[in-house]
Amino acid sequence: MYWHGMLTLGFFFLVSEGKPELGFKEFYAHERLTGYMESHGFVVTRHHLGIETAWKAEFSHGHHNGRIIGLQSEMDALPHLGHACGHNLIAITGVAIALGLQAAMQQHNISGKVILLGTPAEEHGGGKIKLLEKGAYKEMDVCLMAHPGPGAPDGTVIQPWIAVQNIDVEFFGRTAHAAYAPWEGQNALDAAFLAYSAVSVLRQQIKPTHRVQGVMSGNESETNVIPDYAKMRWAVRAPSWTELEVLRERVIACFEGAAKATSCKVKMTPGVGYKDCKQNDVLGAEFLRIAGSRYQMQATPSETVLQASSDFGDISYEIPSIQPVFTIPTEKNGSNHTPAFAESAKTPRAHAASIRTSKALAATGLRVLTDDEFWSKIASSRTSASSSKDLL
Repeated sequence: MYWHGMLTLGFFFLVSEGKPELGFKEFYAHERLTGYMESHGFVVTRHHLGIETAWKAEFSHGHHNGRIIGLQSEMDALPHLGHACGHNLIAITGVAIALGLQAAMQQHNISGKVILLGTPAEEHGGGKIKLLEKGAYKEMDVCLMAHPGPGAPDGTVIQPWIAVQNIDVEFFGRTAHAAYAPWEGQNALDAAFLAYSAVSVLRQQIKPTHRVQGVMSGNESETNVIPDYAKMRWAVRAPSWTELEVLRERVIACFEGAAKATSCKVKMTPGVGYKDCKQNDVLGAEFLRIAGSRYQMQATPSETVLQASSDFGDISYEIPSIQPVFTIPTEKNGSNHTPAFAESAKTPRAHAASIRTSKALAATGLRVLTDDEFWSKIASSRTSASSSKDLL
């Protein structure tokens, strides 16, 4: 009956109401989710750590030296696409895991604490990184969350995620009459096109696991005016942060070369960089075991790097973490960041997959609370991960 209630909750939050919101503007989601957690006995902090749409919901039981499970509810949507990455499902998954752990702790008198964070602006803005810098994760022993994606029915996979660095690039030139005296101008639009072409050529010389993507802003200039301004937004991706830093310098050289060739000036503004997501082996294996044996999911590990990025990667550098991807039914060519995926994320089957995944993650978290030997293995793996992190 409890999990049936959670499925109903899935429709109610952020889907049936039809209120997708952009990063750091998740006001409706903030109010609905905090109100719901408060009504279920969690101690809620709204506008957590000075971030207007961040929040924290805590539940403690038993003695104070119990372990602490961290959870995530993402909330933001994509411009023009709505919840085309399924953050509506991530929001309810975090809630479901928290309530499942709460029920088990109360019923079986298990000591520990659950901290569910409402994390804004995953798509662009790095809400989790801002919370990390403010100390939001310092209490947690582990951190768990899940992300929807396309694939075979009832599937889930644990795999590493790629790192990303966003860069805003602006070119500044000088206007002139494009027909009468074009030699007097410095064409910022030409600089942008040269930069795009240079990156396109660079792509032939980078590894298959590396990615560089860019878009150009519109310009309202007349055709008879040499454009004196152009703006581009770029994303540089690599399987590790170390590789990304090397690739980023090669991409920056493309922008600088384009500016020099056109006598324009260039301004580069780096966005928040997301580190690669390091899945904890011990937590990941236990989640996959539970998902497969108890909930009949097609649960598999993979060493193939997922060509997607998340600010959860920075969390995984600090504490033992997992972010399994669970599959929902989608249309052909309807993967994440498409209008079709936004529609798929509203369906009953998508919500059922969210609840099934939530059960498996709640059971994984429960073992962290109750099994000292299991926790010791996680702690050892955390030490090993920390040692390798120091080399980056």
